[in-house]
Amino acid sequence: MTLVPPPRGDAISLTSTLVAIDSRNPSLAATSPGEGACARALADVLDAWGFRVALVDSAPNRPNVVARIGRAGGRTLMFNGHIDTVGVEGMTHPPFEPKISEGNLYGRGSCDMKGGVAAMCAAAALAADTGIDGEIVVAAVTDEEWTSLGTSSLLARGVRADAAIVTEPTCLSIGPAHRGFAWAVVTVHGVAAHGSRYDVGVDANTMAALLLAELDEYQRTVLPQRLHPLLGRGSFHAARISGGSGLSTYAASCRVEFERRSLPGETGESFAAELRAACDRVAERDARFRADVEVTFVQAPNDVAADAPIVQSLARAVAALEGRDAPIEGLSYWTDAALLSAAGIPAICYGPGDIRLAHSATEWVPVAEVRRATAVLAQAAIDWFGSR
Repeated sequence: MTLVPPPRGDAISLTSTLVAIDSRNPSLAATSPGEGACARALADVLDAWGFRVALVDSAPNRPNVVARIGRAGGRTLMFNGHIDTVGVEGMTHPPFEPKISEGNLYGRGSCDMKGGVAAMCAAAALAADTGIDGEIVVAAVTDEEWTSLGTSSLLARGVRADAAIVTEPTCLSIGPAHRGFAWAVVTVHGVAAHGSRYDVGVDANTMAALLLAELDEYQRTVLPQRLHPLLGRGSFHAARISGGSGLSTYAASCRVEFERRSLPGETGESFAAELRAACDRVAERDARFRADVEVTFVQAPNDVAADAPIVQSLARAVAALEGRDAPIEGLSYWTDAALLSAAGIPAICYGPGDIRLAHSATEWVPVAEVRRATAVLAQAAIDWFGSR
């Protein structure tokens, strides 16, 4: 389809422009083109809107958009959002044909999170028009849906700001904290033998079941005692289990892949320690139990204080425009805000849409929320540059 360049500051038109471009993450959808076309289209729009724009590769044909507006050399504020999406299998409507119906804009990525990206870009332009004393850095990044190559590469290149707002879908609540996650593989060892030789064989699958029962007990009795005021408790789940070679053979090994959703203060090392301790408890009861533990990937939680300056600027913006106190909530899902905060950029989340619609067969974002987010983000930026 032919894309009509959106008018300057028009977040709804920009959302439609971005949704119409297939930017499925190639690590999740092998046939996808990646984020390149979407990044280049957004760069062209922001250049036409008066931003100073650069495309910065995170991987081949996977460029981040870094667009700056306002006065360089003073205080800075980053708006961050990802332009990659998940796959489109099973969707109930055309994924790349944006359509507005009953006040909602439909299409893959409309909620997660091209509506938020459009709102932050339009907000930056509108805030700059007021003559802000500082610079807004818009970072539209790749790969958040997989390993966050985009934001990680920008931080590695030294891109920084005094604070950041990540415009993930929060239903317009302020999200200063969210859980982290870690992945691990536990390989449980058995002894292969003919199915008739119970006296020789050790079934790795049964041994793995003992570990799963032990971790379930740990999750029900220990984790509820560790609570975060916004995030509640952490959690485990066994994401994939595979073991055995045939019906008449004792399984020599069983591979169990775990995910741990973590609270501030919990790390990959503490996750490994939890798994090893559970293995030790099982081995104390059954000497046949043997297992190896490997943590394969970790993303840390995010935890910015509710009275941090960037939270207060956003809260004042909501109060000024909507006459209400903005809800402050912990988020169950992970975002690039954690990477930014870890790099010394206090980062919080605020954006249009409901995370329950992300990755779903029917994905949409309320048009009214995109407009409200645009206005609030612009006002928050004005407040940020006017406050000290």
